[in-house]
Amino acid sequence: MKPFGGIVPRAAVLVFFLSVTLAVSAGSAAGPLLIDDFAAGLSVKWEKKVFHGETVYRPGLEEGRPAVKAESRASASALIYRISFDPVSNPRLSWSWKIARTIRKGDERTKGGDDYAARVYVVFPSVLFWKTRAVNYIWANRLSRGDFLPNAYTGNAVMVAVESGEGNAGKWIEEERNLVEDYRRAFGEDPPKVGAVAIMTDTDNTGEQAVAWYGAIRFLPPGP
Repeated sequence: MKPFGGIVPRAAVLVFFLSVTLAVSAGSAAGPLLIDDFAAGLSVKWEKKVFHGETVYRPGLEEGRPAVKAESRASASALIYRISFDPVSNPRLSWSWKIARTIRKGDERTKGGDDYAARVYVVFPSVLFWKTRAVNYIWANRLSRGDFLPNAYTGNAVMVAVESGEGNAGKWIEEERNLVEDYRRAFGEDPPKVGAVAIMTDTDNTGEQAVAWYGAIRFLPPGP
């Protein structure tokens, strides 16, 4: 793995996490907070962040539904959407995704295997940058579904195995997670404001290829 500005590429990803600042507040949403449903393509609010090679993200239709297709070839780049709101008001994160397959050499427990066909993550910035944290919802390669694991590079990011293995590969899967509950389980305290949402398909550590599709992403009010 070649150096990236004096640090390895994945470490550069973490530096970006730590640099996220609070965006313009979304206010106290009384209803669903839509990040993007990709019906009109890719919102201009998404920022491309390239770390090692470039994962290609293209909006379009997949099985008749609007989506963003991600294709990674030994690359690591993300789409970042900056937004600030109190997750207690909209704690339920809803999204859909599909993968072609998992990463053969992927292993969430090691730095060399820290690659994912698909992940949706939420960043919680802090004025004390070393306290910035992230919850990563991953399509796991080896973890069991429901497992929580600190990221191989930093304890400030937790990996949550929402899906696992090849069983649902090739299918659209609808997901919903309670972000507040997951943050409390991961870090043992209430979450601060959300600062960004991101999607990322990356294979820079294993050198493999991956294809995934991401559907609409929303934050929903508390459920019954």
